[in-house]
Amino acid sequence: MQHGVLRAGLSIFIPIFLVTLFLYWKDGLFQVKQWFQWDVLKSIDMWNWGYIGIGILIALIVGTVAVAMVYFLFYEQFKRIWHRQKIARMFISNRFIEKESYKTESTWGLSDKVVSKTKITYFPRAYYQVKKGFIYIRIALDMSRFQRRFLELGEELENGLFCDLVEREIEENFICFKFLYDVRKNRITIKDVVVKNGSMKLMKHINWKFDNLPHMLISGGTGGGKTYFILTMIDALFKSGAELKILDPKNADLADLEAVMPERTVFSKKDGIMMTLRKSVEGMLKRSEDMKQLPNYRTGENYAYVGLSPVFIVFDEYVAFMEMLDQKEKMQALEYMKQLVMLGRQAGYFIILASQRPDAKYLADGIRDQFNFRVALGKNSETGYGMMFGDTDKTFVHKSIKGRGYADTGTSVISEFYTPLVPKGYDFIKQIGHIAQGRVSGATAVANGSD
Repeated sequence: MQHGVLRAGLSIFIPIFLVTLFLYWKDGLFQVKQWFQWDVLKSIDMWNWGYIGIGILIALIVGTVAVAMVYFLFYEQFKRIWHRQKIARMFISNRFIEKESYKTESTWGLSDKVVSKTKITYFPRAYYQVKKGFIYIRIALDMSRFQRRFLELGEELENGLFCDLVEREIEENFICFKFLYDVRKNRITIKDVVVKNGSMKLMKHINWKFDNLPHMLISGGTGGGKTYFILTMIDALFKSGAELKILDPKNADLADLEAVMPERTVFSKKDGIMMTLRKSVEGMLKRSEDMKQLPNYRTGENYAYVGLSPVFIVFDEYVAFMEMLDQKEKMQALEYMKQLVMLGRQAGYFIILASQRPDAKYLADGIRDQFNFRVALGKNSETGYGMMFGDTDKTFVHKSIKGRGYADTGTSVISEFYTPLVPKGYDFIKQIGHIAQGRVSGATAVANGSD
């Protein structure tokens, strides 16, 4: 596959070229009665060079057009050949091959001349597969001296193939890299964001399974799409019947939801936020005790098993809030946060925490490690990416696309991420208000039915 693209192109061009040449020449190159006469073939003066040249030119044009048409009509097949060629050349340029020299007698001439030649004795065994929109590249772990390097090829393949590494897994005898090509095609709209069975759909191939991977950490500067992303999740969670607590210490966009959300759901004052954190811890601990008293409770099962709804604490500008507190209040807030992230999963208490930079001093004592789903939107500094994802060899590339960033979905593999698309003119306040009214009407109808 070192010259896979060239071979594929020639396999199309040469037959078309020859057929076109034959069809053009067959009646006019020579007179028919002289076609097989040797004297005519030897007499170059009798050849019609203009006619021959025009035929070659037409055949070249037709062959080139045929290759171009095949390229555009079967681009996906071409892309696969191109990928395999790049992988083969990577193996060769990195010298992941072994050669052996040998001597042999020349087959040309009458002398018994001895010449030196080389032959490849080892070439990595690799497989390329496209399945359900993903590219799988498997490289054999054959105990060669290159095996350690094979395990580290994820970033090189990702950048070289312009794909996004979504999973790396060691199988029996192979290392398997799973890539997604053109991640942006998997972006969904806000109406496709659905919450069910402990999972929220965020892209066609990405779901936040909060029952298994609790708590989300979001970072991103101004203009990165962080607020719209949070509002999208609030919209979907509220629609699913989850209980929400929204904390916005800057009294910005999320605070506007106070006008349409149920009473004592949205808080922007310091005292209200501290009270919410305290009551959330108390409610979580009480729920944990109450769950054990239910007749359908089973050890090891969570809140959903006994029929309870999840509780989401959406905390925007967390670092900004911590900067408002004195030392005693900071310690108290950190203690509340620690209990919620450490104990919340089984009781159904989840945190969505957003900040421009997730400063480690406000997420200390292992708190940050409990945020299993992490999203960095917009342009971040190297330090910012380090705070979000820790030490990584990922190459971060900024693109001026609102809602684009990177995410660790709990697999420790950082991949490109796009937030759900929000149609122009979409009114979150109005839409969430309609949901709130529907929930109130439903609760009233249930109450009247009970009476």
